[in-house]
Amino acid sequence: MGAYYPEGFNPVSIMVQTDYVRAVEGGVGEAKTGGNYAASLLGQMEAKRRGFTQVLWLDAKEKRYIEEVGTMNMFFVIGDEVITSPLTGTILPGVTRDSVLQILKKWGTHKVSERMITIDEVVEATEKGTLKEAFGTGTAAIISPVGNIHYKDKTYTVADGMTGQLSQKLYDFILGLQYGKEEDSFGWTERIDL
Repeated sequence: MGAYYPEGFNPVSIMVQTDYVRAVEGGVGEAKTGGNYAASLLGQMEAKRRGFTQVLWLDAKEKRYIEEVGTMNMFFVIGDEVITSPLTGTILPGVTRDSVLQILKKWGTHKVSERMITIDEVVEATEKGTLKEAFGTGTAAIISPVGNIHYKDKTYTVADGMTGQLSQKLYDFILGLQYGKEEDSFGWTERIDL
């Protein structure tokens, strides 16, 4: 559908929301419903007012485990590991999220983990220089690289604020699948003759 964010396919800045929560277990966080998005509007408005593209939501219980961005599932590349939060009932099971997991496993270039990850682990990896990339996945954006993460009045730069190699490779590959320029070994595309 083209660029989802005003930045286009360029790194976005996200703000970690510590005052509000988007979803709780037993709620509608895992469903694509209006109620899922309604709870995020106040936090999103605050992020936009402060100059950020999106909100990175933490879990409702401890406010330390990363869940998702308002319109995307999140991935972090720490060392040679690609990490995304597991589907715990509060995270939308995105089709693009699943596609990225399948693609990465097939490529075999990184360890792929669906595990709990704290904001503190991401901050520590940023400070140590082991956070190589961060990106979101979504139907409209496909892959959206993250250049800055703002947490507790400090902004952490990811990948020198540039699009990472893996983010670019995934974006190009998925877009190529959508336009029939890449061979679909997953069986996701179907030819329709008119």
